[in-house]
Amino acid sequence: MPNWLLPENIADVLPSEARKIEELRRLMLDNFRLYGYELVMPPLLEYLESLMTGAGKDTDLRTFKLVDQLSGRMLGLRADMTTQVARIDAHLLNRATVTRLCYAGSVLHTRPSGLHATREPLQIGAEIYGHAGLEADAEIQELALASLALAGFDSVRLDLSHVGLLRAIIAQDAAAVRDEAALYTLLRAKDAPGLRELTAGYDAVTRDALLALPNLYGDIDVLARAREVLPPLPGVLKALAELAALAGSALGRAEVAIDLADLRGYQYESGAMFALYVPGLPNAVARGGRYDHVGEAFGRARPATGFSLDLRELARLLPTAERKHSIRAPWGSAPELKEKIAELRKAGEVVIQSMPGHSNEQDEFECDRVLVLADNGSSWILKNLG
Repeated sequence: MPNWLLPENIADVLPSEARKIEELRRLMLDNFRLYGYELVMPPLLEYLESLMTGAGKDTDLRTFKLVDQLSGRMLGLRADMTTQVARIDAHLLNRATVTRLCYAGSVLHTRPSGLHATREPLQIGAEIYGHAGLEADAEIQELALASLALAGFDSVRLDLSHVGLLRAIIAQDAAAVRDEAALYTLLRAKDAPGLRELTAGYDAVTRDALLALPNLYGDIDVLARAREVLPPLPGVLKALAELAALAGSALGRAEVAIDLADLRGYQYESGAMFALYVPGLPNAVARGGRYDHVGEAFGRARPATGFSLDLRELARLLPTAERKHSIRAPWGSAPELKEKIAELRKAGEVVIQSMPGHSNEQDEFECDRVLVLADNGSSWILKNLG
């Protein structure tokens, strides 16, 4: 096997694509800062038990594991940065007030999430800790939509769901609580026959509500139908009210869809959840939601909500970036030449010096001007090419 081959679903990022990704990263991080988010940089690997704290089974299966040669303990290469940031909030910052944190970095997956997906996504995200109210959820949702707008997407679909619905419906039925994991699987697959079979011995109110969930999807009008067919339990009413508020705040910025049986992230999330979709990509480009229980797993209960997206996946949907206009300059050590090049670069111009005996070949730059010596030989001037 040639030594230049890379593992499956692992790839180099070449200049034009790398520039798109980096420009998106800078735009989004700068925008996070305008909202008051502080940047953190968690390590690429850490002890496995710490990395898996608060994470669900899916994260465990996606995580590469290895033995630390110094301690002999198991290490994990992060498959997601959210729990790492929660650990930073709980144990390193240890603030009592609301904390806004953001991050950007590579994560590794044992298997790709889709047919053409990379196993090394570049994850960027933002989290709010310390506020249990819906205001934090609304801000995170707004920030996620703003991030896609910065990337140039003006046609976005926001899918909303809520973990609290299932938990409120089954809370008073011991048999249903025992089958929680199976119910989650069947609802996520919208497996109506499987649901009817599993719920045969449940309380009638619980069973009817569970059987209704797979059909409660569509636009915002779904919430009115849900109030008619679901039991008026406090947890159910609270979840529906939160979804109505979040849907209302997104109207005009995104097409809103609601699916009350969409429980992706159920083991991880604790409240309202959302996914963002853009044209050209069948899978969600960003996901977010409330995950209050992760802080408890680190020994410090903190309300938390956030979102993340894969910059590499997002950049793949964008058109190739235009080549940047630049200046070609000869190689030389004359003080006047060096001074002129430094002056141009300080002004923000790209100046590429030609190596002796070679021409320049770049994908990223188009030399439309050249730095030449004036006719009098005393100064360097710019001359347009073409």
